[in-house]
Amino acid sequence: MTITKRVTFIAKDGCEEKMKELLSAMVKPSKAEDGCLFYEIVQYENNRKKFMAIETWRDEKALDGHKASAHYKVYKSSYEPYCAHKYTDELEVLG
Repeated sequence: MTITKRVTFIAKDGCEEKMKELLSAMVKPSKAEDGCLFYEIVQYENNRKKFMAIETWRDEKALDGHKASAHYKVYKSSYEPYCAHKYTDELEVLG
């Protein structure tokens, strides 16, 4: 089963560029992970403080591996000072 997540981030005022930098740094290493089928970061044109991470993983094991990666740990320990709000829009499990 594949897992697709859409996670929205709202940057704090004045932190848009730092938020973009932190989220963008996740793309290349995430795409290189075993089980990553899709991984992109989008910044909204009409609201530059709003970002969306869209990711698809082969299965739960691949997603768990992502969450245990070094780059994920850096992101988790770094994003909060720049982020006003974070939420998962959707979690799909497709058979």
